[in-house]
Amino acid sequence: MLVSPDSLFIILISIIVFNFLKDSFLDFLNSTHFENKVPEILSDVYDEEKYLKSQDYKKTQYEFTKYSRIFNLTTILLFFYLDGFLIIDDFSRSYFDSSILISLFFFGIIFFANEIINLPFSVYFTFIIEEKYGFNKTNAKTFIFDKIKSWILTILFGGGILSFIIFQFELIGEQFWIVAWIFMTILTVLINGLYAQIIVPLFNKQSKLEVGELRSNIEKYAKKTGFDLSNIFVIDGSKRSTKANAYFSGFGKQKRVTLYDTLVNKLSNNQIISVIAHEIGHYKKNHIIFNLIFSVFQTGIMLYVLSLFIFQPIFSEAIGVTNHSFHIGLITFSILYTPISELFSLIFNIFSRKFEYQADEYAKKTFDGIYLLEALKILSKDSLSNLTPHPKYVWWHYSHPTLFERITRL
Repeated sequence: MLVSPDSLFIILISIIVFNFLKDSFLDFLNSTHFENKVPEILSDVYDEEKYLKSQDYKKTQYEFTKYSRIFNLTTILLFFYLDGFLIIDDFSRSYFDSSILISLFFFGIIFFANEIINLPFSVYFTFIIEEKYGFNKTNAKTFIFDKIKSWILTILFGGGILSFIIFQFELIGEQFWIVAWIFMTILTVLINGLYAQIIVPLFNKQSKLEVGELRSNIEKYAKKTGFDLSNIFVIDGSKRSTKANAYFSGFGKQKRVTLYDTLVNKLSNNQIISVIAHEIGHYKKNHIIFNLIFSVFQTGIMLYVLSLFIFQPIFSEAIGVTNHSFHIGLITFSILYTPISELFSLIFNIFSRKFEYQADEYAKKTFDGIYLLEALKILSKDSLSNLTPHPKYVWWHYSHPTLFERITRL
């Protein structure tokens, strides 16, 4: 490469710091709009007491994010400047000879160290902030078991994927990315198709929507739109939070709509059907297929670019490790790839916001836009949503249009 290890180290630190400054600046811009006048069309979302509570919630979240971000930046910089990667790499090599086991142990230490360091922030946010504003329903037992289950899934999926990629890297060489891409594509399709059947049951109880007026009305609507929807499930989201949601998952005969029990309890039957109509709109407009293809394409680009640089020893030398390896190179690459990843995220958000409009329009045409409008307002009110976000913050971070934009369109 044309740069020296020292120069590449400076580039890595610059990317990390720039990303911190960018996110902090966008958060600050957004905070300047917290007390902006609510648009007239949204004046009925909050009463005065609820609006003051929503403002306080936004400010609390902003302060929490600011200090947790500063802490994380400090931790990362200390790790870089105190040769943290070299220490963990040497420690891993003292226990194992296999490159795969060394890599798994290396990333395992980093993962669990990060989890432990950030655990106080997670506990504080869940049991102090979310509790204060009436959202938290998680008890200590659920919180602990959720963490353990998440760790196990990370070990199984993350460790399995990493092991497979390293094995192909050593077996095939420069063309390893092609086999890795095929493997990742198959895995992505399977997870998207069977997420509700495999992952969700580990954390939540799902039950078919009971026979009754709501189910009959949903099935009647689905039949009218030519959409086979025999799988309508309710999930016990209330065991963790009062916030409501609904989502579409699966393909073919496995497709299903899942409603949070909090959503069923907060909305009227017609409002619930309007939300389902929105979700069906995503399916009818092929948004799910597009998102899947976009994800596969993005993964392919990342793996290809990785294959161009992963063999360069400078990727290890830049962070103080002379013994070049796949896992050390992957650390450097993941940071250098950040600008490209951010670009893909921006592109995805642009399409995602467009798709939300299209799904809203589908719900309006096939059912009734008034009920969707009412549902959006209720859900925004109950989650203390920000009604006046800064446009630049929205452009960078929002995968959905703002409530004002959606209601104006409707």
